[in-house]
Amino acid sequence: MIRTDALQPPHPRASGWRARLVSLGTALACMVASATTSAQDAPKPDWSLADMPSQQGRIFLVTGGTSGMGYEDALALTAAGAQVIIAARNPQRGQETIARITHEVPDARIRFEQVDLADLSSVRALARRLAGTLPRLDGLINNAAIMAPPERGVSADGFELQLATNYLGHFVLTGELLPLLRSSDAPRVVTLSSIAALQGAIAFDDLQSAQGYDPMAAYAQSKLACLMFALELQRRSDAAGWGLRSIAAHPGVAVTELVARGPGLDSDAGRRWSSMRAHLQTAAQGALPSLYAATAAQARGGAYYGPRGPQEVSGPLGLATLPAGAEDTATAARLWQVSEQMTGTRYR
Repeated sequence: MIRTDALQPPHPRASGWRARLVSLGTALACMVASATTSAQDAPKPDWSLADMPSQQGRIFLVTGGTSGMGYEDALALTAAGAQVIIAARNPQRGQETIARITHEVPDARIRFEQVDLADLSSVRALARRLAGTLPRLDGLINNAAIMAPPERGVSADGFELQLATNYLGHFVLTGELLPLLRSSDAPRVVTLSSIAALQGAIAFDDLQSAQGYDPMAAYAQSKLACLMFALELQRRSDAAGWGLRSIAAHPGVAVTELVARGPGLDSDAGRRWSSMRAHLQTAAQGALPSLYAATAAQARGGAYYGPRGPQEVSGPLGLATLPAGAEDTATAARLWQVSEQMTGTRYR
């Protein structure tokens, strides 16, 4: 039987509380669904290199692979059987890195390619060389970064240096390598963000920090852009049928050269970093989220992985906290369009 009163318009007062009740129920249902999905997507906290599946026959490119987490990524992937290309600026350090890894993994299939991510002509030249020598690319780890140089720098193309190196260079590199990635049967793109992205904002009215340069604000913006790029790349891949698994990761706070080369060990940030050093991640620990994203069968496209300890500085592997607005599709689409206009790169 159909109740006739159910077809009548509700009393105005009833309408208010019923609407609120429906909204509350919907919100609770979404929270439960989200929690269930998160629990299903979360990696096991003690995931380690011992859990990494064989990467025999797969081909990876790691940017910034001569030190820090990039080096650890390259070493672990090589030891797992992958062919690895390390892309970085300094050829001498590149050859030293190849020697170190070959010493650790005598049958390593690894080579160095020079690239300056702050020079888009260099990025495109790298992509052309790889297109001429590789049958496909199974994994790209967008790892290279600079952090908070005290003075505002400008790239070869006239962009603020952190935005250029950390984000725009990788935006162009990924786009130029898309045909190689699409030639793989299971391509992955892993893009490194940072817990600094939690304080970041995309300042469309001053993306280049020309009106006022704050080193850490510019760094946070660049790393938020990297995160939004990773999520937007997954959405665009799904819509266009590219077959990519695009994943974001962050290392927590790890002991690497990033602080020394950026704000400097004598800066306030450097002194805080030094005082906390004993409690921070090693570079190998910091690399685990990106290695999980690059190799684990359970790693989900569009996810964000990182350590889950206090403030995500260190700790067991898990799903990282998304900054407010990181999933704002309108802002991400606008950032993508602006990035295309700035760089001249179109994804096809």
